[in-house]
Amino acid sequence: MSTTMDIHEILKLLPHRYPFLLVDRVLSIDPGKEIVALKNVTINEPFFPGHYPHHPVMPGVLIIEAMAQAAALLSFKSSGTQANDNNVYLFAGIDGARFKRPVTAGDQLIIKVSLTRAMRGVFKFKGTVEVDGQLAAEAELMCAMKTL
Repeated sequence: MSTTMDIHEILKLLPHRYPFLLVDRVLSIDPGKEIVALKNVTINEPFFPGHYPHHPVMPGVLIIEAMAQAAALLSFKSSGTQANDNNVYLFAGIDGARFKRPVTAGDQLIIKVSLTRAMRGVFKFKGTVEVDGQLAAEAELMCAMKTL
């Protein structure tokens, strides 16, 4: 089953808000398997004035964060839960992160994340980010649900 999600549905699932919400739309999601999401990168991003003023580049850590947010959406949809005052998904590990091309204003990130393993509230993912069909970044992510 593949479905889409607009920003209103994303806001219901993720606790992130501006300026840290890094997923604008879900193009497809197959719970328990994979998600394809997008992030439109504009010159108005709050990090561009300081990274770097004369050649704005999206920080790699935020590209990884966009992958993690897509992974969280996949986790929530797969488990039938959502972030609330009692639980949240947190990073537990990042392996094999590689950055292949810079991301700049005007780019559109296509974020692809597949679930590789789920066990007792710990999820492992393989993620890639593409811009114009070119690989921009890749990583393996591990996230865990934390009950507060």
